[in-house]
Amino acid sequence: MGFNALVVRENGENHFTRAIEERTIDELPAGDLLVRVHYSSLNYKDALSATGNRGVTRAFPHTPGIDAAGIIEESSSDAFQAGDPVIVTSYDLGMNTAGGFGQYIRVPAAWAVPLPDGLSLRESMIYGTAGFTAALCVNALIKHEVTPASGEILVTGSTGGVGSTAVAMLAHLGYTVVAVTGKVEAADFLKGLGAAEIISREAATDGSGRPLLKGRWAGAVDTVGGDMLTTAIRAAQYGGVITCCGLVASPKLETTVLPFILRGVSLVGCDSGNTPMPLRQAIWQKLATEWKVDALAQIATERMLAELDPEIDRILAGGQTGRVVVNLKE
Repeated sequence: MGFNALVVRENGENHFTRAIEERTIDELPAGDLLVRVHYSSLNYKDALSATGNRGVTRAFPHTPGIDAAGIIEESSSDAFQAGDPVIVTSYDLGMNTAGGFGQYIRVPAAWAVPLPDGLSLRESMIYGTAGFTAALCVNALIKHEVTPASGEILVTGSTGGVGSTAVAMLAHLGYTVVAVTGKVEAADFLKGLGAAEIISREAATDGSGRPLLKGRWAGAVDTVGGDMLTTAIRAAQYGGVITCCGLVASPKLETTVLPFILRGVSLVGCDSGNTPMPLRQAIWQKLATEWKVDALAQIATERMLAELDPEIDRILAGGQTGRVVVNLKE
């Protein structure tokens, strides 16, 4: 049986092309579940894979797409049956295993999460890996007893996939969110998601070299790393909790121990790729119920598989706002 997929090929050393091709089910890897993909989403890692980045994908030809949501067509697992709707994110999907930018995937049953009641397949991909990561950060803040009454929450990279869903989720839960962006034109978008204040990247980055700044943030969701993360740590109030989940600005962290030993600041790393399944299922359940944001539709732009090329270029250039959902139903 044939199906359409975005395929990235290496044509000559370090020269990569991508095109929609017809593939067959037999070309998919072994796995417990054959899933007919209805929706996927575009993440930065997908764009890297789509341009031949070997730090993400080692061998080509390859189909990217680290997110997929669809209906099981065949199952050899007792945990799932044909007809079950599932979400598949993380692990090796879309990296070295053919991913969600194809109309079918075949994966181990251990990678799949049953679609929770209250969430459609499309809505699950508005969240995708980005929204799931944002939810892990929110969960960490709550676990460390940061409440809406604790004070302001900083969100860096706020127009990106993780940042925009974090802004919407935190605002939905009653937190006062201060969003950082370098896109002046995105102010209305962020206010629509619930941001109470919008500040520039310059305002969120301190170059004074002082080890401690005036304590302002009760918590933060940092998606960029580098100097902005360092500044957030130094500007955290006593007992502040800074969550870290990205490195688009820099993987380096230059700080002192003073925020930690004088203010009791906590730095919490959040990783979506290897989240244990019990926590993974619990987070998806919250995204379908009490954490489900009203502004999901505002975050999403829908594209067909054939419309992905300019979106891949845009996310690599740092120009994406919100989330791009990929419709593979047709």
